[in-house]
Amino acid sequence: MSHLNQNIRTFYDQSTPLWLDMWGEHMHHGYYGSDGKTVKGHRQAQFDMITTILGWGRVTTAMRILDAGCGVGGSARILAQRFEAQEVVGLTLSPVQAERAKQYNTQAGLEDRIQIRVQDMLTLQPDTDGPFDLIWSMESAEHIASKPELLNLFYQLLRPGGKLLLATWCHRPPNPALKSSEHALLHKLSRLYHLPPWAAITHYAQWAVDAGFQGVQTDDWSRAVQPFWGAVIRSALSWQGMSGLVRAGWGTLRGAWAMRYMQAGFRRGIIQFGVLQGEKSHTE
Repeated sequence: MSHLNQNIRTFYDQSTPLWLDMWGEHMHHGYYGSDGKTVKGHRQAQFDMITTILGWGRVTTAMRILDAGCGVGGSARILAQRFEAQEVVGLTLSPVQAERAKQYNTQAGLEDRIQIRVQDMLTLQPDTDGPFDLIWSMESAEHIASKPELLNLFYQLLRPGGKLLLATWCHRPPNPALKSSEHALLHKLSRLYHLPPWAAITHYAQWAVDAGFQGVQTDDWSRAVQPFWGAVIRSALSWQGMSGLVRAGWGTLRGAWAMRYMQAGFRRGIIQFGVLQGEKSHTE
Protein backbone atom coordinates (compact mmCIF):
# COMPACT_ATOMS: atom_id res chain seq x y z
CA MET A 1 0.00 0.00 0.00
CA SER A 2 1.29 3.47 -0.90
CA HIS A 3 2.24 5.94 1.82
CA LEU A 4 -0.66 8.18 0.73
CA ASN A 5 -3.19 5.37 0.95
CA GLN A 6 -1.87 4.27 4.33
CA ASN A 7 -2.34 7.80 5.66
CA ILE A 8 -5.86 7.95 4.25
CA ARG A 9 -6.69 4.57 5.82
CA THR A 10 -5.40 5.64 9.22
CA PHE A 11 -7.25 8.97 9.10
CA TYR A 12 -10.59 7.34 8.33
CA ASP A 13 -10.06 4.45 10.73
CA GLN A 14 -9.60 6.99 13.51
CA SER A 15 -12.17 9.61 12.52
CA THR A 16 -15.10 7.47 11.31
CA PRO A 17 -16.51 6.50 14.75
CA LEU A 18 -16.73 10.17 15.74
CA TRP A 19 -18.37 11.13 12.43
CA LEU A 20 -20.96 8.39 12.84
CA ASP A 21 -21.78 9.57 16.36
CA MET A 22 -22.17 13.18 15.25
CA TRP A 23 -23.47 12.96 11.68
CA GLY A 24 -24.56 9.44 10.85
CA GLU A 25 -23.97 7.17 7.88
CA HIS A 26 -23.55 9.73 5.06
CA MET A 27 -19.94 10.88 4.95
CA HIS A 28 -20.27 13.70 2.42
CA HIS A 29 -21.57 17.24 1.96
CA GLY A 30 -25.22 18.18 2.22
CA TYR A 31 -27.29 19.90 -0.47
CA TYR A 32 -29.12 23.07 0.66
CA GLY A 33 -30.84 24.07 -2.59
CA SER A 34 -29.08 25.47 -5.64
CA ASP A 35 -28.45 28.78 -3.84
CA GLY A 36 -27.55 27.20 -0.49
CA LYS A 37 -30.39 29.00 1.29
CA THR A 38 -32.88 26.18 1.86
CA VAL A 39 -33.25 25.58 5.58
CA LYS A 40 -33.23 21.88 6.42
CA GLY A 41 -31.72 19.40 8.82
CA HIS A 42 -28.15 18.55 7.93
CA ARG A 43 -28.71 14.81 7.70
CA GLN A 44 -31.65 15.51 5.36
CA ALA A 45 -29.31 17.70 3.31
CA GLN A 46 -26.89 14.79 2.96
CA PHE A 47 -29.72 12.52 1.76
CA ASP A 48 -30.83 15.25 -0.64
CA MET A 49 -27.33 15.44 -2.10
CA ILE A 50 -27.71 11.84 -3.28
CA THR A 51 -31.18 12.24 -4.78
CA THR A 52 -30.32 15.59 -6.39
CA ILE A 53 -27.22 14.35 -8.18
CA LEU A 54 -29.12 11.29 -9.41
CA GLY A 55 -31.77 13.61 -10.84
CA TRP A 56 -29.13 15.87 -12.38
CA GLY A 57 -27.51 12.83 -13.96
CA ARG A 58 -30.86 11.51 -15.22
CA VAL A 59 -30.16 8.04 -13.86
CA THR A 60 -33.33 5.96 -13.94
CA THR A 61 -32.07 2.38 -13.78
CA ALA A 62 -28.95 0.55 -12.65
CA MET A 63 -28.75 -3.13 -11.84
CA ARG A 64 -25.03 -3.30 -11.02
CA ILE A 65 -23.36 -0.33 -9.31
CA LEU A 66 -19.86 0.58 -8.17
CA ASP A 67 -19.59 2.94 -5.18
CA ALA A 68 -15.95 4.01 -5.48
CA GLY A 69 -15.06 5.36 -2.05
CA CYS A 70 -18.12 4.13 -0.19
CA GLY A 71 -17.38 5.20 3.38
CA VAL A 72 -19.79 3.20 5.56
CA GLY A 73 -22.11 2.53 2.63
CA GLY A 74 -24.69 5.27 3.09
CA SER A 75 -24.98 5.96 -0.65
CA ALA A 76 -24.68 2.28 -1.55
CA ARG A 77 -27.77 1.41 0.50
CA ILE A 78 -29.84 4.19 -1.03
CA LEU A 79 -28.73 3.23 -4.54
CA ALA A 80 -29.45 -0.45 -3.93
CA GLN A 81 -32.97 0.33 -2.71
CA ARG A 82 -33.80 3.08 -5.22
CA PHE A 83 -32.91 1.02 -8.28
CA GLU A 84 -33.61 -2.44 -6.81
CA ALA A 85 -30.05 -3.19 -7.88
CA GLN A 86 -28.90 -6.79 -8.03
CA GLU A 87 -25.44 -5.87 -6.76
CA VAL A 88 -23.62 -2.84 -5.39
CA VAL A 89 -19.87 -3.07 -4.90
CA GLY A 90 -18.52 -0.57 -2.37
CA LEU A 91 -14.80 0.15 -1.97
CA THR A 92 -13.00 1.80 0.93
CA LEU A 93 -9.42 1.87 2.18
CA SER A 94 -10.60 1.77 5.80
CA PRO A 95 -11.23 -1.58 7.55
CA VAL A 96 -13.17 0.32 10.23
CA GLN A 97 -15.49 1.79 7.61
CA ALA A 98 -15.90 -1.58 5.91
CA GLU A 99 -16.89 -3.29 9.15
CA ARG A 100 -19.41 -0.59 10.04
CA ALA A 101 -20.80 -0.68 6.47
CA LYS A 102 -21.40 -4.42 6.73
CA GLN A 103 -23.22 -3.92 10.05
CA TYR A 104 -25.47 -1.24 8.53
CA ASN A 105 -26.12 -3.43 5.48
CA THR A 106 -27.21 -6.32 7.68
CA GLN A 107 -29.51 -4.04 9.68
CA ALA A 108 -31.07 -2.85 6.40
CA GLY A 109 -31.46 -6.41 5.10
CA LEU A 110 -29.14 -5.64 2.20
CA GLU A 111 -26.15 -7.82 3.05
CA ASP A 112 -26.83 -10.11 0.06
CA ARG A 113 -26.96 -7.23 -2.44
CA ILE A 114 -24.11 -4.98 -1.24
CA GLN A 115 -20.53 -6.20 -1.30
CA ILE A 116 -18.05 -4.10 0.71
CA ARG A 117 -14.34 -4.45 -0.02
CA VAL A 118 -11.22 -2.94 1.55
CA GLN A 119 -9.52 -2.16 -1.75
CA ASP A 120 -7.76 0.61 -3.67
CA MET A 121 -10.15 1.49 -6.50
CA LEU A 122 -7.26 1.71 -8.96
CA THR A 123 -6.67 -2.04 -8.53
CA LEU A 124 -10.04 -2.95 -10.05
CA GLN A 125 -9.82 -5.10 -13.19
CA PRO A 126 -12.39 -4.41 -15.93
CA ASP A 127 -12.42 -8.01 -17.14
CA THR A 128 -13.13 -9.52 -13.73
CA ASP A 129 -14.74 -6.73 -11.67
CA GLY A 130 -16.87 -5.06 -14.35
CA PRO A 131 -19.06 -4.21 -16.03
CA PHE A 132 -21.21 -1.72 -14.10
CA ASP A 133 -24.32 0.20 -15.13
CA LEU A 134 -23.47 3.09 -12.80
CA ILE A 135 -20.24 4.24 -11.21
CA TRP A 136 -20.83 6.50 -8.21
CA SER A 137 -17.86 8.53 -6.95
CA MET A 138 -18.94 10.79 -4.09
CA GLU A 139 -16.07 12.88 -2.65
CA SER A 140 -13.36 10.31 -3.23
CA ALA A 141 -11.60 11.33 -6.47
CA GLU A 142 -9.77 14.12 -4.64
CA HIS A 143 -7.81 11.41 -2.80
CA ILE A 144 -6.52 9.84 -6.04
CA ALA A 145 -3.07 10.94 -7.21
CA SER A 146 -3.47 9.81 -10.84
CA LYS A 147 -6.85 11.28 -11.74
CA PRO A 148 -6.56 10.67 -15.52
CA GLU A 149 -5.87 7.00 -14.75
CA LEU A 150 -8.99 6.94 -12.57
CA LEU A 151 -11.22 8.34 -15.33
CA ASN A 152 -9.78 5.85 -17.82
CA LEU A 153 -10.45 2.97 -15.44
CA PHE A 154 -14.00 4.13 -14.75
CA TYR A 155 -14.67 4.17 -18.50
CA GLN A 156 -13.34 0.64 -18.92
CA LEU A 157 -15.42 -0.62 -15.97
CA LEU A 158 -18.73 0.60 -17.42
CA ARG A 159 -20.92 -1.42 -19.72
CA PRO A 160 -21.97 0.28 -23.00
CA GLY A 161 -24.49 2.97 -22.11
CA GLY A 162 -23.31 3.01 -18.50
CA LYS A 163 -23.14 6.26 -16.55
CA LEU A 164 -20.52 7.92 -14.32
CA LEU A 165 -21.60 10.36 -11.60
CA LEU A 166 -18.74 12.05 -9.77
CA ALA A 167 -18.64 14.74 -7.08
CA THR A 168 -15.33 16.01 -5.79
CA TRP A 169 -13.48 18.84 -4.07
CA CYS A 170 -11.80 21.02 -6.70
CA HIS A 171 -9.83 24.19 -6.90
CA ARG A 172 -11.28 26.99 -9.01
CA PRO A 173 -10.58 26.99 -12.76
CA PRO A 174 -6.97 28.16 -13.28
CA ASN A 175 -7.82 31.16 -15.47
CA PRO A 176 -6.42 33.41 -14.14
CA ALA A 177 -3.64 31.33 -12.61
CA LEU A 178 -3.93 30.50 -8.91
CA LYS A 179 -2.14 32.95 -6.64
CA SER A 180 0.59 31.90 -4.23
CA SER A 181 -1.79 32.48 -1.31
CA GLU A 182 -4.35 30.16 -2.92
CA HIS A 183 -1.73 27.47 -3.48
CA ALA A 184 -0.70 27.87 0.17
CA LEU A 185 -4.22 27.23 1.45
CA LEU A 186 -4.60 24.16 -0.78
CA HIS A 187 -1.22 22.88 0.41
CA LYS A 188 -2.31 23.15 4.05
CA LEU A 189 -5.44 21.13 3.32
CA SER A 190 -3.48 18.55 1.34
CA ARG A 191 -1.17 18.02 4.29
CA LEU A 192 -3.95 17.81 6.88
CA TYR A 193 -6.42 15.72 4.84
CA HIS A 194 -3.84 13.55 3.01
CA LEU A 195 -4.67 14.81 -0.47
CA PRO A 196 -2.53 14.66 -3.61
CA PRO A 197 -2.43 17.78 -5.85
CA TRP A 198 -5.83 19.35 -6.47
CA ALA A 199 -7.48 19.81 -9.88
CA ALA A 200 -10.26 21.94 -11.34
CA ILE A 201 -13.53 20.42 -12.53
CA THR A 202 -12.53 21.55 -16.03
CA HIS A 203 -9.52 19.22 -15.75
CA TYR A 204 -11.78 16.32 -14.76
CA ALA A 205 -14.01 17.07 -17.75
CA GLN A 206 -11.08 16.95 -20.15
CA TRP A 207 -9.80 13.71 -18.63
CA ALA A 208 -13.29 12.22 -18.99
CA VAL A 209 -13.45 13.22 -22.67
CA ASP A 210 -9.95 11.85 -23.23
CA ALA A 211 -11.03 8.56 -21.65
CA GLY A 212 -13.90 8.28 -24.15
CA PHE A 213 -16.90 9.52 -22.18
CA GLN A 214 -19.73 11.09 -24.17
CA GLY A 215 -22.15 13.80 -23.06
CA VAL A 216 -19.73 15.04 -20.40
CA GLN A 217 -21.32 17.75 -18.26
CA THR A 218 -20.02 19.54 -15.18
CA ASP A 219 -21.36 22.04 -12.69
CA ASP A 220 -20.18 23.96 -9.64
CA TRP A 221 -22.39 23.24 -6.62
CA SER A 222 -20.32 25.28 -4.17
CA ARG A 223 -23.21 27.55 -3.21
CA ALA A 224 -25.46 24.54 -2.70
CA VAL A 225 -23.11 23.02 -0.09
CA GLN A 226 -21.91 26.27 1.51
CA PRO A 227 -23.76 25.82 4.86
CA PHE A 228 -22.19 22.41 5.40
CA TRP A 229 -18.77 23.31 6.80
CA GLY A 230 -20.19 25.84 9.23
CA ALA A 231 -22.50 23.14 10.57
CA VAL A 232 -19.66 20.65 10.90
CA ILE A 233 -17.49 23.19 12.72
CA ARG A 234 -20.31 24.00 15.15
CA SER A 235 -20.82 20.31 15.87
CA ALA A 236 -17.08 19.86 16.47
CA LEU A 237 -17.12 22.72 18.99
CA SER A 238 -19.95 21.14 20.99
CA TRP A 239 -19.14 19.26 24.18
CA GLN A 240 -19.89 15.96 22.46
CA GLY A 241 -17.71 16.92 19.50
CA MET A 242 -14.76 18.12 21.55
CA SER A 243 -14.73 15.07 23.80
CA GLY A 244 -15.01 12.82 20.75
CA LEU A 245 -12.10 14.58 19.03
CA VAL A 246 -9.89 14.01 22.04
CA ARG A 247 -10.78 10.31 22.07
CA ALA A 248 -10.23 9.99 18.31
CA GLY A 249 -6.61 11.09 18.51
CA TRP A 250 -4.16 13.52 16.97
CA GLY A 251 -4.94 12.75 13.33
CA THR A 252 -8.62 13.55 13.75
CA LEU A 253 -7.79 16.69 15.72
CA ARG A 254 -5.62 17.83 12.80
CA GLY A 255 -8.51 17.13 10.46
CA ALA A 256 -10.83 19.21 12.63
CA TRP A 257 -8.30 22.06 12.56
CA ALA A 258 -8.36 21.86 8.74
CA MET A 259 -12.10 22.56 8.63
CA ARG A 260 -11.47 26.29 9.02
CA TYR A 261 -9.29 26.19 5.90
CA MET A 262 -12.05 24.39 3.99
CA GLN A 263 -14.59 26.97 5.07
CA ALA A 264 -12.26 29.80 4.09
CA GLY A 265 -11.50 28.14 0.75
CA PHE A 266 -15.18 27.94 -0.17
CA ARG A 267 -15.84 31.47 1.06
CA ARG A 268 -12.96 32.90 -1.00
CA GLY A 269 -13.84 30.90 -4.11
CA ILE A 270 -10.58 28.94 -4.06
CA ILE A 271 -12.33 25.62 -3.45
CA GLN A 272 -15.32 24.42 -5.43
CA PHE A 273 -17.66 21.45 -5.11
CA GLY A 274 -17.60 20.07 -8.63
CA VAL A 275 -19.95 17.51 -10.13
CA LEU A 276 -19.49 15.60 -13.38
CA GLN A 277 -21.49 13.16 -15.45
CA GLY A 278 -20.54 11.17 -18.51
CA GLU A 279 -21.74 8.14 -20.43
CA LYS A 280 -20.03 5.26 -22.22
CA SER A 281 -21.03 4.87 -25.86
CA HIS A 282 -23.90 2.42 -26.43
CA THR A 283 -22.06 0.95 -29.42
CA GLU A 284 -18.70 0.24 -27.79
